[in-house]
Amino acid sequence: MTDASPALTPAQLAAYFAFTEVSALLRPSVEKQLREAGGLSYVQFQLLARLGDHPQGQQRMTDLADGVVHSRSGLTYQAQLLEQRGLVSRSPSPDDERSTVVAITSAGRDVLAAVFPGHIETVRGLLFSRVTDDDAEQLARILGRVSEHLRAAPPRSARKRTSEIRRPRP
Repeated sequence: MTDASPALTPAQLAAYFAFTEVSALLRPSVEKQLREAGGLSYVQFQLLARLGDHPQGQQRMTDLADGVVHSRSGLTYQAQLLEQRGLVSRSPSPDDERSTVVAITSAGRDVLAAVFPGHIETVRGLLFSRVTDDDAEQLARILGRVSEHLRAAPPRSARKRTSEIRRPRP
């Protein structure tokens, strides 16, 4: 039997191991800071940050799920928890009653304001303290290309919904 897949090169294997190690080491520290500063999970922070960055402070739930790369049902649950805390509101979309719009509230913006300074400090200290700005630009460029490639064939939970996929209501 022949192996159809060639082995990874030593450089590829080293990059892969470094990437997975950095991810595994960074995430728990980031999650701890988010929990302590704002009582947020990593996904809840991503949801609030995306809403906070959006010009209208709101997005359709499906667009949020696509951006956060989280299952739609899982993100719905996280949004429900944030809504119970008064950090977001949810309402039917005015354009499509099947869609839900999530909007950040002033309390949600306050939590982001409380979380961001420590979040930035954690990320800077753990991820960027040992790299130059040029290194960070190269890393962003490289990971951006990888992200584009992965999003071309994402897992089902991360696929964008299109109107062709939706079935019309009877």
